[in-house]
Order: sequence, then C-alpha cells, then structure tokens
Amino acid sequence: MTASQFLDLPSPYTLRRGGSLHGARLAYETWGTLNASASNAILILTGLSPSAHAASSTADPQQGWWEAMLGKGKAIDSERWFVICVNSLGSCKGSTGPASINPESGRVYRLDFPELTLEDVAESARHVLEHLGIKRLAGLIGPSMGGMSALAFAVMFPGVAQNLVLISTAPYSLPFATAIRSLQRESIRRDPNWNGGNYADSHWPEQGFRTARKLGMISYRSAAEWRDRFGRKRLNTRPEQPFEREFEIEAYLEAQADRFVGSFDPNSYLYLSRAMDWFDLSDHGGAVEIALARMQARRALVIGVSTDILFPIEQQREIAEGLRNGGTVVDYFPLPSIQGHDAFLVDFERFSPLVGNFLGSL
Repeated sequence: MTASQFLDLPSPYTLRRGGSLHGARLAYETWGTLNASASNAILILTGLSPSAHAASSTADPQQGWWEAMLGKGKAIDSERWFVICVNSLGSCKGSTGPASINPESGRVYRLDFPELTLEDVAESARHVLEHLGIKRLAGLIGPSMGGMSALAFAVMFPGVAQNLVLISTAPYSLPFATAIRSLQRESIRRDPNWNGGNYADSHWPEQGFRTARKLGMISYRSAAEWRDRFGRKRLNTRPEQPFEREFEIEAYLEAQADRFVGSFDPNSYLYLSRAMDWFDLSDHGGAVEIALARMQARRALVIGVSTDILFPIEQQREIAEGLRNGGTVVDYFPLPSIQGHDAFLVDFERFSPLVGNFLGSL
C-alpha cells in the first residue's frame, strides 16, 4: 500500500547545467484538503534521503519520517493545511534519478544521469504545485538539504511562498560540510564494486557506502550527545579479530549502516550530495543578502541548533538577518539541543511548538 502519487514532468526536461531528461516523473504525497481558493497549501522539501512519505495516512498507515510533526492536531496540522511532500528529483524513492531506467537506452541511467542541482529539485517541485492548481503557497518548509532547496525555490519564484520555515539549513556549503560529503563520495567511488557507477544489483559498493553512512551519522549528531549516550561503554563480547569493534558507539554506527545500505541507491547519494556542495545562494544575484532580499516572503521562521557542526548556527543567523534586511518579518530561534544536525528529526519537544505556533499564527 502506498500513498504516493506521480507527476510526469515535461519531456524533454532540461536541467540547470544543460542536461535533459525524457519521461521523468516526481513522487509526492498529500495530507488534508485543498480549500476552494487553493490558499492553504504547504510544501515540504526533504533532506537528502527521505521519501515523500513524511507521515502516515489512510492510504498508507506506515509511520513517516516526520510523523511527530505532521498530521491532525500536530505542528503541521493537516486539518487546517493541505500539505504536499515531494521526493526530490534525483532520488531513488519514486522520483526519477540515477537508479531509474533511461527510456532512450532502456538501461538504468547510472552516471548517464545529467548533472543535478538543488535548483533543479526546486523547479521540478513547482510543477507539482501547477498540477494541483496551486499558484501560491501559504508555507514552504525545508529542513537540512530541503532548506537549501526551499531557498532556491524562494529566490527562483519570488512571492510564490508567502511564508518560509527554514530548519537547520544553509545558503551554501561550508568547507567542513563539503569535506565530509567529499569523503563520503570518495568512499563510495573507491569501493571496487562501484565499478564507475555500473554496479550490479547483487554487487553494490556496500563497504564504501557503509563508511559513507557512518561518516554522515558522526556529523549529524554532536560530540556531547555521543559522550552522554555511550561514554566509554564497551560491548559484552571481546572482538574475535584484532581491531574489530569493541565499543558501543562502534556497534551503533554499524547498526545505522545496516539500516541504510540497501535502502538507498549509492549513485543517487552521489548526485544529491554533490548538488548540496554546488548550491550557493549568491549565484542568484551576486551575494547571499541580495538573493534573500529578492524572495518577497512575508514571514519566516528560521531555526538552528547550537550543536550542529554540519550546518552551524551562524548560517541560520545569516539567513535570518538577510531575510529581515530584505523586509521579511523573521522569527529566529537558536536552539540548545544536544542532538546536533539531526535534532529536527528527534527533538520534537523543542521543534514542534515553534513550528506549530508559527503556522498557527498565519
């Protein structure tokens, strides 16, 4: 059972860096009811790996990746809002990406997939809105990579998103974040099974992908959380081989890799990861503050986390100040959560009231 709907994009569909796609589609899901004036729509753009299934529904009761935030009576209240969540172009969760069949060749795209940017992700999502008859959004929500895509959307289509909710995101990638993602991509590419992107379904670059996921998990949380959760705790069993895992933190990273590998396509990961590093809001006007001033948003909620090392708090402050200088009324909250970048996925006691109160005041 799935609640996913699919939209065929115009064919050929030209991407920002010059490539094109034929027969491309986007997967999306919706919650709530669009009112007669189509004025109660909220669009969610996701981080790197989530699907469009942000929350459960009657069509798909399986728990979604933002279950605690979206639904009747929750922060993103589906009784009031018509909520759309789009699986990013380039992903492998229903939308066309490197793991999809290229209709021109009849084979999987792999590295024949054209160069992808977050502007492409944003622009393709606009087609979903047009398909649904939505000319203007009551709210545009983007956490992490989704926040970058939301910034791209807002500057490319000024005034379409009246209100912005930008969570743990950035107007460009800082060197530390680029370095982490570069190492993740390298670990995948250097796995012998990657085979220049032409890996078989039975021989994925599993070890490289596992390392990439572990690096990601290390950057998604804070050192303080690792200390409080795991400390110096050791496993109950001694390693059978020299240098095998013996600390609980190692077992945790192994378990995270087990859950992720096999559920996401490595080439899709490469493309979306690189798109994040390519993104720079200053490309839209010559400076970040110019781009932010062009968005014509009425209000914005900008949330960051003090322990986020991947999207540090000064980047959310830069977004808030730039929007405010451009005439947007901004609520800015630097949260003290210990859970780092992933706090928006787990620290609902802090995030839910902020998002709920902001949307409730619209």
